[in-house]
Parts: sequence; structure tokens; C-alpha cells
Amino acid sequence: MPHLTQRSLPFLAAFLLAALGAGCGAPAEKEGAVVVPPLRARDSGVPVGLPGMPPLLDHRDVYAADRPGRLSPVVRDFPSRVYVPNTGSNTVSVIDPATYKVVETIPVGVRPQHVVPSWDLKTLWVNNNRGHTLTPIDPATGTAGRPVEVHDPYNLYFTPNGRYAVVMASLDRELVFRDPHTMRTLKTTPVTCYGVNHADFSADGRYFIVSCEFSGELLKVDTESMEVVGQQKLPYGGAMPQDVKLSPDGRTFYIADMVADGMWVLDGDRFTTPNLLPTGKGCHGLYVSRDSREMYVTNRGEGSVSVFDFARDRLTRKWRLPNGGSPDMGGVSADGRVLWLSGRYHSEVYAIDTTTGEQLARIPVGSGPHGLAVYPQPGRYSLGHTGVFR
Repeated sequence: MPHLTQRSLPFLAAFLLAALGAGCGAPAEKEGAVVVPPLRARDSGVPVGLPGMPPLLDHRDVYAADRPGRLSPVVRDFPSRVYVPNTGSNTVSVIDPATYKVVETIPVGVRPQHVVPSWDLKTLWVNNNRGHTLTPIDPATGTAGRPVEVHDPYNLYFTPNGRYAVVMASLDRELVFRDPHTMRTLKTTPVTCYGVNHADFSADGRYFIVSCEFSGELLKVDTESMEVVGQQKLPYGGAMPQDVKLSPDGRTFYIADMVADGMWVLDGDRFTTPNLLPTGKGCHGLYVSRDSREMYVTNRGEGSVSVFDFARDRLTRKWRLPNGGSPDMGGVSADGRVLWLSGRYHSEVYAIDTTTGEQLARIPVGSGPHGLAVYPQPGRYSLGHTGVFR
């Protein structure tokens, strides 16, 4: 064996990991499958995940655990439902996706914004940001529990190792790190931007990118230190960044922008100035398909959904809702066949066929439907929002 130096050890480690992955059950590439280049190695030569984070099932695809039918044993017996927070009605409409009917209406706190699956998949948290509470819902029974006092919970995320819940306190200008079960405050991180609201984590979980809606800025936050390590103003006058989503290969973050009418394409590692990809008026929500090939992009201002192809790096289709609408936030069904979206300004929910773009149903709900959650969904754990699973 050749002499090993300290400098050569990281490269040997990378080689051995690659060899083990190839010989120990690494997924074979099927004809027509999306071939994704491997994640960039860190300076050590081997990507090192956030301590305590479950390792990725496939280093080429952060969403490999989200395939159709791959339900965790935790959620396997939960009834399939669509939970719709109605910000103007202070309720959650519960839809049976098999019948497209509202089967229950749950009273919650003031201005519910999002329904968020917990990291351990056992609870749905309703974010009542002007009522300053989180309402827990048991997805096994659909029963709401006692509200928990949390100030300004506009949105809610969980660190990939499950150690912290992260409350996006939009008007308070804070990121509040809390116990993921009791919601007790562990650390408060003030921010200088305005309107923190959406986020997503890097593939290794070591940082996350946050959008600041009202000041048109992006933040980069170190997960372990819980501190802001980067901040930039988007290069568009009046920018209003919204949803944030990581690409399957872990290389790129996409940030929807409601005023710039498109997605910002960002290198999260380098955190350089992003480029704008126009999609449609009022670009708002981003949802990855079950096969990780495409992303559905809602254009709230024009009643359409753009389809982005990751491998081809371009938009391939645009689906327009018949009679218009305001497609906002939502999620993909467990089998990947239906995209569910709230109609923010039309008091309705849309069910859209992900193969044809056909509208399958338009369901009346309460006033101002916003961050609906389709549940259960495949995945081992939740990063929060309306259901970001890995």
C-alpha cells in the first residue's frame, strides 16, 4: 500500500465511501431515470451531515424517502386528509380527498397561516400568528388539542436532526428556536430583515436559507450555532420572496418571488447573488414531484401552475385553472397523482392532476385559505412548513 499522508486521508475516505455505496445496496439506475450528479464534497473531502440527522437514503437525491407509498410506520394508519387553514375564518377545513368533500371544520386561533407536520410526524401544528398560539391536531383522530402559547408563529420548521422547532416570527423579526415537543423557547435570534416567513435546509442540514418577504432579502442561518451567517438584498426593486425549496441534488435553492414573478436560483453554499427565472405573475409556492423530476410552481396572481424540469433546468409546461383562481400553498398527494392548492383569494381549494394539469375539483372552504397540508405523506421526518419531508 502506498504511504498515506494526513493530506491524503480525506480522499481515501471519499473513495471508500463511494465503493461501499456501490457494493452495498446502492440503487441501480433504471432506463429513463433522472441521473443526478453527486453532492459537492466539503473541504474535508466527505460531506458531513448535521449531528443527529438521519443520513440521506441517496446522496444524489434529498427526496429519495418521499417516493409514492413509502409511508413511515408512524403515519401508515392515519386517515388521508387535506387540512386547510382559513386565515379569515379562524378555522381549519378538513377535506376527504377521496370524495373532495369537507368532512369537518375545526375552530382554531386567530389568523391561522399554515398547518405544519411535526418532525416526528405525530402532530399537525396550526400556526395562529395573530392569536399567538399553536393548535395541535392529532392526525390519527383529527382532534384538536389545547393551544400552546407561542408569539407570532407565522410559520414553523424543524431542524433536520429534530433537535429544534424554528418559529418564523415574521412581525417580531425573530427566529425563535424552541423545544420541538413542548415549544419552550431555547434561543431567540433577532434579525434585521422584515417578514421572515419561509425556509429550507441544505442537504447536510448544516444551514438553512430564509426568505424575508417585506424587505426583499435572504438570510443564511447556521443550524448549530442558530446564528445568521449571511444576508443579502435581492436585486429586484420591491422583491417579495416567498417559498424556498432545495433541488433534489442539493446544489441549488429556489426562492419564489411574488413581485418579481419568478424563482430566484441560488447557490446556497456560496450564497452569491441569485439569478431570476420568470414563471408567472405572483410566483408563490414550490412543490417537488414524488419522482424528484419536476417542481410545481404556483403563480397566484394569474391562476396558473408552472412545471419546472430539474434535469433540463427549464420550465416545460404551464397549467391554467379554468375560470381563474389564486393558487397559493399546498402539497402533493401520497401517491403523487394530485397537487392540492389553496385558493387564497377565492375561498376554495384546487385539486390538480399532476400528469395532465387538469383541474379535478374546486372545493369551497373558509375565508382566506392559506398553507394547507396534505397528510399523511411519504418521508421519514418533517422539516415543517406545509410538509417538507426527507
